[in-house]
Amino acid sequence: MAEFGGWEMPISYAHGTIHEHVRCRTRSALFDVSHLGTLRVSGPSAFAALQAAFTNDLRRIGPGRAQYTHLLDAADGSVLDDIIVWWHPSGPSGDVFDVMPNASNTERVVEALSAAGNDVSVIETTSARAVVAVQGPESRSEVATRFPELAAVGHFEVAQVTLDGVQCSAAGTGYTGEDGFEVAVPADHAGRVWDALVEVGVEPAGLGARDTLRLEAGLPLHGHELGGGITPWQANLGWVVRLDKGEFRGRDALVAEKERGVSRRLRGLRLEGRQPARDGAIVSDLEGRRIGVVTSGNFSPTLGYAIAFAFIDSGTVELGDQVTCEVRGKTLAAEVVKPPFFRRA
Repeated sequence: MAEFGGWEMPISYAHGTIHEHVRCRTRSALFDVSHLGTLRVSGPSAFAALQAAFTNDLRRIGPGRAQYTHLLDAADGSVLDDIIVWWHPSGPSGDVFDVMPNASNTERVVEALSAAGNDVSVIETTSARAVVAVQGPESRSEVATRFPELAAVGHFEVAQVTLDGVQCSAAGTGYTGEDGFEVAVPADHAGRVWDALVEVGVEPAGLGARDTLRLEAGLPLHGHELGGGITPWQANLGWVVRLDKGEFRGRDALVAEKERGVSRRLRGLRLEGRQPARDGAIVSDLEGRRIGVVTSGNFSPTLGYAIAFAFIDSGTVELGDQVTCEVRGKTLAAEVVKPPFFRRA
């Protein structure tokens, strides 16, 4: 166990991180992701509040769907948090959303949404539920043996499901590059639902495997590839920004950065050998000039060599170029590549 964002989280279970990583890539794995925050947002101005606060455009989806989006710093356009929005199927009370930030950033998201005024209700429900994620290429077939209702939830769909008599919310989302689901379970019943998923053959996996899986899949981690001073343009996440939807928090800063040109870009690095370059390692070109810094790095169990994310100064190298990383006084050779490092065929 280890502290993570104010939560005590399992790093691994009985068989270790590499076993859990491979299990998720080849079959299925079960993750406790209750450290994600949850805000229940409703009321006449709920839709407008989300549109004004976040970068993506909810008009591109609809009730019963989920969307990835960003909350920006109004001054410089950097990503204060990356968020999943679950838009629940509309009922008699109107639109209801679950906004899921990183738990440590929940307060700033509440502040941004509450700016819409009294016509929007923002209630934190983090302590009232647990969130478990079933991920892997066999996740649907294994879950279907006992929970066909959950297995039927499609990619980025949102639905209400009943698991062993427990009413839950589920979405076809995840953070591993694999098919699967994330399920919000009432906290009092979390152990019961967890045990039921283990009984159908889904094996627990910890934070260590979740990190190597997301890195292989080219997915950013807040505090590393996203955070203060890092904009969506720099992180190669421009698809999350919809400048044509109207005003939203941080829009002017993003427009200004786009007009003057982005000074750095997030790139992938494929290293020679198994030794990884970790967060903070200096990246240099072959003439020894410093051109960037590593933000995340690890050994890839799927690929058999080390991989990393790094912010690289614009105009210095191209995809396929060779660079070096300084790791504990040792120089490691690497190739500049385009993430993701692994994609399910």
